[in-house]
Amino acid sequence: MLDLFQYTFIVRGLEAGVIISLTAPVIGVFLVLRRYSLIADTLSHVSLAGVAIGLLLQTNPLITALFAAVASSVAIERLRISRKVYGESALAIFLSGSLALAVILISLAHGFNADLFSYLFGSIITVRQSDIYIIGAVGVVVIITLLAFYKELVAVSFDEEIASVSGIHTHLVNIILIIATALTVALSIPIVGVLLIAALIVIPVVTALQYKASFKQTIIISEAISLFSVIVGIFTSYYLDLPAGGAIVLLALVIFLLTLALKKGIK
Repeated sequence: MLDLFQYTFIVRGLEAGVIISLTAPVIGVFLVLRRYSLIADTLSHVSLAGVAIGLLLQTNPLITALFAAVASSVAIERLRISRKVYGESALAIFLSGSLALAVILISLAHGFNADLFSYLFGSIITVRQSDIYIIGAVGVVVIITLLAFYKELVAVSFDEEIASVSGIHTHLVNIILIIATALTVALSIPIVGVLLIAALIVIPVVTALQYKASFKQTIIISEAISLFSVIVGIFTSYYLDLPAGGAIVLLALVIFLLTLALKKGIK
């Protein structure tokens, strides 16, 4: 059963997966409560353009995806603050624009290849040791930042206007949240893949909210679901020869459906 640990790529995949599974739900809680879940999907498409740039320039795609996601996240927030474009419209513009750019860059790089396909759907085989260092360092920065601004993030998530009146710099808090989201999305690419990142950020949180627990308890429950989904998903992908990202997200979805069935049965 544990013979998979003899392979270094499995160990690297688990290390990256654990970091991501602990980071994604914390971001997801704030996004879901603010009904801003679509930002994760938008930034995942932006990250795809970043990956395409990395592959085209023959550099580490994770680094170019990080830069692309962070730069776009700041631009999205500034566009939203300007009130020249509604929030949903800004997301739609960046989503479609980044996808169009990715398609052009992919064509310049002579179409799809095995590397790009793995970034789309996730593959633990492609996780390199350098990726682990990047994911670990950035993951720690994201968690520390969220802890440092925890009270402000909670206040803004529940009522931005009241938070602003009470003296909280809401624009700064929003920038911090969207940059943290961009970093988390980009970090998740090697394991979950561009097309499934948003699901890993949102589904464990939506599942945890069904238990109607306190805010902190909701974070803990969502992290437990995320961690279980990632670890079991990686094991499943190895033994059943399935894509890691698909196995992880499908398992999280099964847990969500079982939770709904359980809650309905109790009623």
